[in-house]
Order: sequence, then C-alpha cells, then structure tokens
Amino acid sequence: MQETPPSTPASEALPAEVQGAEELSLPGFAPPQARASGYRVLARKYRPSSFADLIGQDPMVRTLRNAFANNRIPQAWMLTGVRGVGKTTTARILARGLNYQLTDGGGTPTVDLERFGLHCEAIIEGNHIDVMEIDAASNNGVENVRQITDSVRYAPTSARYKVYIIDEVHMLSAGAFNAFLKTLEEPPPHVKFIFATTEIRKVPVTVLSRCQRFDLRRVDAATLVSHLARICKLEEVLIDDEALALIARAAEGSVRDAMSLLDQAIAHGAGKVVAEDVRAMLGLADRARLLDLFEALMAGKANEALAGLRALYDIGSDPALVIADLADVAHLATRLKILPEAGKDAALSEAERVRGLSFAERLSMPVLSRAWQILSRGLLEVQAAAKPIAAAEMLLIRLAYASNLPTPDEALKALSQGSSAAPPVSAPLSPGGAALSGGTAVAGAAPASSAVSTTPSSPSSRQPTSLRVASSSSGAGGANALRREQPTPSPRAMPLINRFEDVIALAQEKRDLTLAYALERDVRLVAFERGRIEFEPSPGAKDDLAKTVARRLFEWTGERWLVALSPAAGGRSVGETRDVERKTALEAARTEPLVRAILERFPGAEIVTVRDSLAATQEELEEAREYPESLDAGSLDTQTVEDSDPFEFLDNLSDD
Repeated sequence: MQETPPSTPASEALPAEVQGAEELSLPGFAPPQARASGYRVLARKYRPSSFADLIGQDPMVRTLRNAFANNRIPQAWMLTGVRGVGKTTTARILARGLNYQLTDGGGTPTVDLERFGLHCEAIIEGNHIDVMEIDAASNNGVENVRQITDSVRYAPTSARYKVYIIDEVHMLSAGAFNAFLKTLEEPPPHVKFIFATTEIRKVPVTVLSRCQRFDLRRVDAATLVSHLARICKLEEVLIDDEALALIARAAEGSVRDAMSLLDQAIAHGAGKVVAEDVRAMLGLADRARLLDLFEALMAGKANEALAGLRALYDIGSDPALVIADLADVAHLATRLKILPEAGKDAALSEAERVRGLSFAERLSMPVLSRAWQILSRGLLEVQAAAKPIAAAEMLLIRLAYASNLPTPDEALKALSQGSSAAPPVSAPLSPGGAALSGGTAVAGAAPASSAVSTTPSSPSSRQPTSLRVASSSSGAGGANALRREQPTPSPRAMPLINRFEDVIALAQEKRDLTLAYALERDVRLVAFERGRIEFEPSPGAKDDLAKTVARRLFEWTGERWLVALSPAAGGRSVGETRDVERKTALEAARTEPLVRAILERFPGAEIVTVRDSLAATQEELEEAREYPESLDAGSLDTQTVEDSDPFEFLDNLSDD
C-alpha cells in the first residue's frame, strides 16, 4: 500500500490504475465518458486522517495515547463539543487506530498512524464494512437500536473490531437509550462504541456513566491562523495576515467554519484574499473605522459618532453587527486593562492591539463597564427594532452623552459631600487623545461659575432640584447635557414589628398576598422576638418559606431577621386559630334559643357568620357619619321605633 502523507486526501491514495480505469458499458450502449473528478471543499480535502493532523485537542490525544499504550481501551467513548471541532473526524481516526493493521498482517491498536494500514483508507472514507456510522437523528427509535444490539453478537468481517459510530446521539428517544444500556455496559469483546454529540446535557447520565467522555475544546485563534496559513500555502493562495485574523475570529473556534469561510474567501477574491474582501464578504465593519467610532463615543462626540455609523451603514454594514463590534471593542479594552498580555493574541490586528491598549490606559474601569452595559443591552433593542439604523443611532447618542456623566462611585462621593456640590464628571477621552482624571472638569467645559444652582430658603421647606449645565468638548456638536442633582432623600420610617401579627399586616400592606396567606396558614409559631422567628411549618407549607420570609423582611425593614424552622411543636397558626374561633362562635350561636327556633322553623338554614353587634367596625363607623348630625321631631316616627318588634313575624307564623 502506498504511504500517504496526512495532508493528502484519502481518495488520492488510490492506485493510478484504479483511478484511471474506465467503466464497463452495457451491450448496445456506448461506453460512458470518463468522469472528471469533482471539486472537494477544503474542509473535506484537508480533513485530518491521524491524531498528528488533529489540531487543538492535545489533552484528548495524550489520554488516548496512554490508554492504547497500557492496553486500557474502554468499550465506549463519548465525544462532545461545539460544531466543527472534530468529533466525527476523531471518531474515524479512533476507529482507524483500533483496527490498525499492516499489509503483512502485523500491527496492534495504536494512535501512531504515520503509515496507512490495510483498513485505514476505507475507514477514513467512511465505507468500511466493520465501521458503521449511524445518524441518530434519523435512526432514533427502539427498533433501530434493536438492530444494533442484534448485530453486535456477530464477529467483524475483516477488521479487528466492529466499531459503531453514532453521531448526534442526543437525538435518540428515551426508549432507545434504555434499550442501549445493557449492550453498552457489557458488549462483546470485539465491539466498540463511539458516540458524538453537541448537546451533552440531553444524554442520560446512565449512558454517560458507561462511556469515557472527552470534551473537545474550541480551537484558539492563533492555532486557527497558523492552520489556515498552512492550507493557503498548499493551495498556492495569497492571503494577508489581517484576512486570516478576520476568518479565525468569525469561526469562533470551529475548524470547519474556518475552512468553509476560507473556501468562500478564495472564491470571492479569485485566488487572492485581502482583508477588505473578507470584510465585504462577512458584512463586517472596517476595524479602523470601528475604532474611530468607539473613540468618538468615549469622547462624547455625538456628531462624529453618527457620521461614522452612517458611513458604515452606507457601505453595507449591518447596524446590529456594528453595535456588536463596538461591544467587542469595549470588552477588548477592559480585558487589556486587566490582562495586558492578551494583546499578543494572533487574532488581533495591529490597529486593534495598539489602540486597544491605548483605550485600556486612558479609560477607567467604571467607564468601560458602563459602555459595555449600554452596548450589550442596546444590541437587543437594535435587533428587535423595525428600523435598526434608527435604533442604533439613538443608542450611540445615549452612549455619547453618558460618557460625560459621573460614574456611580463619583455620584456617591458627591452625595456624601452634600447635595450642593456638583457631582464630578467621569473621564472621557479628550479631542487630543489624552484622558482626564476622574473628578476633574471636561476639556472645554463651562467654568464652575456658570453652574446654576438653587438652595432652599429654610430647612423646613422642600428642597428644589438644582440644575447644572455641563458643556461637552468642543467637538461634541453643541451636545450639552442638562444634569439634575437630586437632594439626598430623607430616610423613611421603618415599620415597627412587635408581634407576629404585625408581620402579616406588613405583608398585606406590601400587597404580597401569597406570603400573607402562607404566614396565616402555614406558620405555627414557636418563638417570636424582634429579629428572630421560629416556627413549625404546616404539612402543606413550601420548603423555602423561611428563606422567603427572611428575604422579604430584610427588603421591607432593612434589618436582618433570623427565620428558622423549629423541631419543637408550635401552636396553631393564625388561620387555624381564626377557624377555631369561628367554629366556637357558630356553636355558641346555635345554642341561643331564638337562633335555635329560627333553625327549626326553616329547615336547611345555616349560620354563615357571627358578628358582635357591640364591636362596630371601621366601615360601620364611616357609614354612620353619612347620617345627619341632628334629626328634628318630624323626621322620626317615634311610635314606629318604640312599638316595632323585630321578632313579631314569628308570632304571626305561629298563629297561621
């Protein structure tokens, strides 16, 4: 068998006489013309055929190498990871290593596959009789698994092991997984299973516990750039470094995505790939323009920011992608501020590296964090907007004006010094590129004497809101921010809680009716004091009731409450006590002679409730106020009041 280098497609390893052989023609038909070999995409042409060609998965290769060397080969493997990191490719290479055999009959299972063996070519091409690749998305039933479990009892036809590669195994049904368990745990010695999935959480733990799991990681940008550069050299394609970095960044760690994008870029550039063509192909904004746009936003130049966004939009950039790229710039600057070594990333262009470090040095962490939050939240608005460009422009205006606002720590510091002092302005980028330290005035801002403020005439009068006009830099296009300084709010009175009933009343006042009902029905109080509640939960109480009560009390009172479940038996809950009192009142009412006579006279009548006529409710008192304060003699029939007997109808009924 001819030795084939790793980078050569497996189909090209066929002997010349086989590749050039003509097809036989049927009698009476003209012989068919030789078929031209079709174009193979780069992702298939340069698909790894050995572990030496597999990039970015060194921990897995090391584990497999040691397992094969010590003859500790499990019966099943589970390969998981995002799309395009080499799960199916690894499964084929693993099957090749299990069935590695030289033409002279020698060879043992190994991961050192420099030479093509007897079965290697058919396995790599996916058409070996003893290596079966099954798509679980279309073969996900119990009957499909039964066919597999029935066939594992037969020995392999020509290879050492019968290998089952099941792709997208998470698509199997629950019954299919259960039908697999017995065979997967104790398969015949000549059978190996290799599973591949992108949704590892959907695979039952009973299956995972029977497999050796490998998490294939995303390939870092530097490795992808070098891999793509090597392929371009083999394909004799000219490509610049910035274009490679753009493709590697867009691939997001997926080798197949990177190869597909490179294939598309080669076709787009007609054999010569430059960064400008890649940006146009991917719909990306020019990084230099994007960095200029970010700098204008951080300097508060709303007019320049809108002009830059419109220029990117006119050349075909998606507004949502522009906002996402701006968020990436904010993330890059923040990351470089914490970890300057990240500037050595091969996926970064020279402009991103230099200007990203400049942003990291000149912008404070609160300013970068605020820019990130505004952009990341505004991205959802732009994506959902009917007119994305309008939403993007409003978002940039918001960010430009926010660059001159004080950060939270500066605002808190100003409030602690008194509401009459103007809060310091955060440090935006000056037009010259220099940064201003926190708490100093903005370059080109109005002097302190121009601040307009009003103070209360007396301590007892309400403090009006003071206004201060802060001018942005000269390049801001007259974008003056009108800031309001709110006086420090007076502390509100905390509710006074001296007994458990006060807690229930507070929950009702806060309109948390669910908690109020739970406090009445599910809390059997054991001990109560200010800041501590111990209770025995009723059988139907929720498990997190104590935690919920403690959290709500802290929100409502500002104090920490210890709310705990007690092993001791508690008394009746408030609801149970109310039910007992109501039942007692009903029984007492039934013993009254008059009530008993009414119930006997009207069979089926029930006592619904019992009210104390001497204890007037608040509603009754309010209704009483509606009557005139004084009544004249003519407005009241005293004879009727004195002579009327409310129970006279009973005597009439008896007479009838």
